[in-house]
Amino acid sequence: MVDGLEGKVALVTGGTRGIGAAIVQRLLQLGCEVMTCGRKQPDHMEEVGGRRATFHAADIRDAAQARELVESTVALRGRLDLVVNNAGGSPQAEAATASPRFSEAILALNLLAPLHVAQAAYPHLREAKGSVVNIASVSGRRPSPGTAIYGAAKAGLLSLTKSLAQEWGPEVRVNAIVVGLIETENSELTYGSHRAQERIAGSLPLERLGRGADIANAVAFLASPMAAYISGAELAVDGGGERPLFLEIVAEEAALAGAI
Repeated sequence: MVDGLEGKVALVTGGTRGIGAAIVQRLLQLGCEVMTCGRKQPDHMEEVGGRRATFHAADIRDAAQARELVESTVALRGRLDLVVNNAGGSPQAEAATASPRFSEAILALNLLAPLHVAQAAYPHLREAKGSVVNIASVSGRRPSPGTAIYGAAKAGLLSLTKSLAQEWGPEVRVNAIVVGLIETENSELTYGSHRAQERIAGSLPLERLGRGADIANAVAFLASPMAAYISGAELAVDGGGERPLFLEIVAEEAALAGAI
């Protein structure tokens, strides 16, 4: 069990669906007061034990809106203990033909928006001795063909995490979660058919895709007193990592040679 989060105030960006919704739900279960945001009002909000997250409409790619989001959270809840920079993502786009407008928007959402929110939250987090958890991706650690600007932005987010941890310690801890292959509401758009998803899951050491709850539990740990001496860290939540392609080729070649 994770202790020490009861009564804390958390701001989770992009917390209305997918991984973000799972993070919101977990923090509510642990007794946090939660604010989340998005560009459009969702049809419903996460509720646990009669307690519900508060929603604030904001496009956090805009620094002024990010600051307004933070100040609204503090005005409503009286403090701010935790920021989870979860909002992000990218559709597929070939690097050779991606428009400047597209690339700038993806970079803004996945790198600049977390910075805007963290900067606005810093004085409140410093007062509360709080922390920031940035939701990064394996795309920031390895090549990301088809989503090159997204991978570059997530690599930048990992660098930003370490720099802010250096600048803001000891008052504010800053960590990142390196998210692996995760089941979502739209898994087929990312991983293909059900059979393809089974093959991908089988290639991972833990033999399954990750779930939102896996990321939410990692957030809870990093935000808790159990992680009091952890800052500037990159916590990989990826089921052991993707199997290198060359091993598959070696295995196929060996099987072919044995059949001859």
